[in-house]
Amino acid sequence: QLQLVESGGGLMQAGGSLRLSCAASGFTLEDYAIAWFRQAPGKERDGVSCISSRHDTTYYADSVKGRFIISRDNAKNTVYLEMYSLKPEDTAVYYCAKAQYHYCSGLYPPIDYWGQGTQVTVSS
Repeated sequence: QLQLVESGGGLMQAGGSLRLSCAASGFTLEDYAIAWFRQAPGKERDGVSCISSRHDTTYYADSVKGRFIISRDNAKNTVYLEMYSLKPEDTAVYYCAKAQYHYCSGLYPPIDYWGQGTQVTVSS
């Protein structure tokens, strides 16, 4: 059974750091790109970052570029999102998602499976 389980969210003061994890099971992680999205209350779900399965090509939203780092450890079946210099506007539910293919083609690859999300709250 395919699963994506996010963890690592929480409450953090502005300027702090968090590392989100996305643990994958039920499929071969190294064959697929993985993306992170976030959704703030009353807003649409936005793409945050994506990492391809080959060459680890990465993409970032302009709002997080230089502050967030996406990485993957295929041996551990886990994708990470390291978040630094957090801002109140980073507050959202963060979702990891499995792309249909090995590549990202930007922040919005075709997605065929979503995790359940983890809440990140940044206080000012």
